[in-house]
Amino acid sequence: MSGRTLRRSAGDTGPAVEPRTVAETVVDPELPVLTLADLGVLRDVRREHDGTVVVELTPTYSGCPAMGVMRADLLHALHDAGFDRVDVRTVLSPAWSTDWITDEGRRKLAQAGIAPPGAAPQRLPGPVPLDLGPSRRAAACPLCGSPDTEEVSEFGATACTALRRCRECREPFEHVKEI
Repeated sequence: MSGRTLRRSAGDTGPAVEPRTVAETVVDPELPVLTLADLGVLRDVRREHDGTVVVELTPTYSGCPAMGVMRADLLHALHDAGFDRVDVRTVLSPAWSTDWITDEGRRKLAQAGIAPPGAAPQRLPGPVPLDLGPSRRAAACPLCGSPDTEEVSEFGATACTALRRCRECREPFEHVKEI
């Protein structure tokens, strides 16, 4: 559905805004500079024939602890906008990828001092390979732009980020890991 305003018919007291417009304003609880739409986890928002708003979300990874908060925030936002019946569903397939982060989302991350991810790794169908060696991620410093950075910790403030340091300006920063 588009973000246009719904037309009310005579006697209609329902919300005058599209549910997608409301859902697209909900921010990610772990990276609050991004909306769920920017992050690419907001898969679908639609109204069923009975008026129920169905929202489909895909977690960034299996067991993502933020999913409960995302669901609750969506329910609150849509209820506050006047949608009485809301069903938030988790969709696991296809799996989310950092490639789903919008260009606007990547811009917002960089502006907040968080290095956006590069292209997600591509792999062939079949079993997921297990690599026990060190990660080989690279990220330019979002503060000075230098490509000369090092990983300090595989995990930053969230499981989706790594902590890095710029060798040029010496500032630490987080990097959204490619998935």
